[in-house]
Amino acid sequence: MDKTVTFRKKIIHYSIEGNGKPVLLLHGFGEDKYIWKDQVISLQKKHLVITPDLPGSGQSDLLEGDNIQISDYAECIKAIIIQEKIKSFVMIGHSMGGYIALAYLKKYQKDLSGLGLFHSHAFADSEIKITIRKKAISFINTNGVSAFLKLSTPELFHNLPTCNHAMALLLQNGKSFNKKTLIQYYKAMAMRPPTILELSEAQIPVLLIIGQHDKTMPFKELISQSYLPNQTHLYILRNAGHMGMIEETEKSTIILTNFLNYINII
Repeated sequence: MDKTVTFRKKIIHYSIEGNGKPVLLLHGFGEDKYIWKDQVISLQKKHLVITPDLPGSGQSDLLEGDNIQISDYAECIKAIIIQEKIKSFVMIGHSMGGYIALAYLKKYQKDLSGLGLFHSHAFADSEIKITIRKKAISFINTNGVSAFLKLSTPELFHNLPTCNHAMALLLQNGKSFNKKTLIQYYKAMAMRPPTILELSEAQIPVLLIIGQHDKTMPFKELISQSYLPNQTHLYILRNAGHMGMIEETEKSTIILTNFLNYINII
């Protein structure tokens, strides 16, 4: 079922499928809610699965302002949770979606029964990473969104020949993005504060999924945060880069299912 919520006078689209205890799957940069389509098919059998389009992605309007932060996107998710009258749910965030999940944790931990970082982390950007983001913004301004995504998307995959169809869909869906959206995301990510303290003090189970061949978020960096939560469920996708839900679809779905089943019995 496709639904909308109004947030700061903007229309935000999201989908709800299935029945049961709720789980919200949050996509990352340059993606939309359909990145989770295979997982939704499976998880909806036992869970209420919510998949938003972040502001500016998919069908959702972009937020206005020159200083939009990751926490603003977390507030957008809160608006959905309020509208759906959900008291407790699990949030799984991919990449930038993980940053948003951590921002949500910082302010609304009482809402969460579990948190998942899917190829994501709690560290702030390094100076090197900020420089890379600034160069990306410059490239987008000069060459446009399509040229940028065509250059950057292949780097997200480990075994590209087996994922050509998935990459083509990402690029096709990427045509809906405009410069303002991707630049807003980059600026928000570059200025976000670390959430290491929030992760280490989390009183809920935390799922960490790492791609062994992730070029976007290096293996050593991601695994170094595994000791932070009080309760960590750590999984390594040995044949994935940054797009584990596509490159190792079945294993990713099993991991998510097992994590949700665990939370349901504690």
